[in-house]
Amino acid sequence: MSDALKQTVQEAFNEPGCATNRAKPAEARKKGCARPLTPGAAAGGCAFDGAMITLQPIVDVAHLVHAPLACGGNSWDNRGSASSGPMLYKTGFTTDLTELDIVMGKGEKKLYAAIREIVQNHAPPAIFVYATCVTAMIGDDIAAVCKAATEAFGTPAIPVDVPGYAGSKNLGCKLAGEMMYRHVIGTVEPERTTECDINIIGDYNLNGELWQIKPLLDRLGIRILGSLSADARYRQVAMMHRARVTMLVCSHALIGLARKMEETWGIPFFEGSFYGISDTSLALRTMCRMLVERGAPADLIDRCEALIAEEEAGARAALAPYRPRVEGRRVLLYTGGHKSWSVVSALQELGIEVVGTSVRKATEADKARVVQIMGDETHMYENMAPKDMYATLKAAKADILMSGARSQFVALKARTPWIDVNQEKHEPYAGYMGMVDLVRAIDRSVNNPVWEEVRRPAPWEAARPATGLRLAATSQDPAPGPVNDPKDFEDC
Repeated sequence: MSDALKQTVQEAFNEPGCATNRAKPAEARKKGCARPLTPGAAAGGCAFDGAMITLQPIVDVAHLVHAPLACGGNSWDNRGSASSGPMLYKTGFTTDLTELDIVMGKGEKKLYAAIREIVQNHAPPAIFVYATCVTAMIGDDIAAVCKAATEAFGTPAIPVDVPGYAGSKNLGCKLAGEMMYRHVIGTVEPERTTECDINIIGDYNLNGELWQIKPLLDRLGIRILGSLSADARYRQVAMMHRARVTMLVCSHALIGLARKMEETWGIPFFEGSFYGISDTSLALRTMCRMLVERGAPADLIDRCEALIAEEEAGARAALAPYRPRVEGRRVLLYTGGHKSWSVVSALQELGIEVVGTSVRKATEADKARVVQIMGDETHMYENMAPKDMYATLKAAKADILMSGARSQFVALKARTPWIDVNQEKHEPYAGYMGMVDLVRAIDRSVNNPVWEEVRRPAPWEAARPATGLRLAATSQDPAPGPVNDPKDFEDC
């Protein structure tokens, strides 16, 4: 690992905005939170994968992976981030390095040629160039190549120097935000600004969740000036420095970026969630209050309250028929980040009991919210092996498991309904109507008659009624009848 990358990693972990770091002694803060990886530890995603996840939803950019083919193929489009326009982000670009390219030192030349080809054939507003383990270890200087290509072709080529061996997926998310801060944010000025311009950081528009929120903001006259990176455009990211307020959705990964933007451009930020009725209302209220403090019209708060009253009434009316069908059900939640508390809050609003929630990738603030919502920390889990998850489902008599796709097979083994609430899900659950969609999904799953069938003992497990047949002859029994005696076949 280069000295520059080591310094970047160290700075990412020594985060003043992180409550965990602030609680450490000064000497411990200098060491950061880095832990050496063990074999297989990157199975959940390496640093390169985290950078791709964070930046790929910038939909009009060409994302070029400088690596052998497998690096680009294995990490491509593993989140269902939706676009309202450009689809270039769905095209996979890679330099496809071969062993000969690596041995002969042709990596940088091939990268330069790839950038030129993308500019000529696609004319994107920018090209993001991702370093990987192979190209970082052989010493390819992607920053120098990007600088030369930018000068030659007039299209910004942005180096994303986050090779996989740098650390975990979460670290990659942090470093992706750092790359945007260094090379993109602040490079474009908006044609106009308003007093109600905001940034949203840490939302990825999974299956269109942002589109369930944007109409609410439009009704309030609030404009999403910058996004990292839900349905984002390159110019949106470059203009983020002119927003009035930033809403931070995924604090564990990108709190460092929000803090630096506040220090550099004076943009205050708050952490919020659009999962659940109460949390959506709280996020809107906080956003409007902070905008008014920054110069927005004072009537924004009154208009916000009117909107909340209308939307909450509509959502609760839509939920009324479903509440008796899901109330009292017991849920084991296995997700991470802000969802570890925001989904808990949303479920409790429906009268659903959460028997446990994971706090993977959660900050200390996230964990504190879980304790506040659930009353204690006895039902918080860091990580659960499949056998432990199975045992918990059985011991807690859970009616449903809500998790990512990798845990669905544990639920099937336990004959328990399962709902995907992670990045691979196929339904949006944000905002007021998203809550209604989530309840519909719970109702469809929990009350599906198939579960009554699969939990019923199999025919070979049930006790068979006595038939009066003699199963074996003894010395006292008479000799068996002829083969064609119908009594011998009455069970057939």
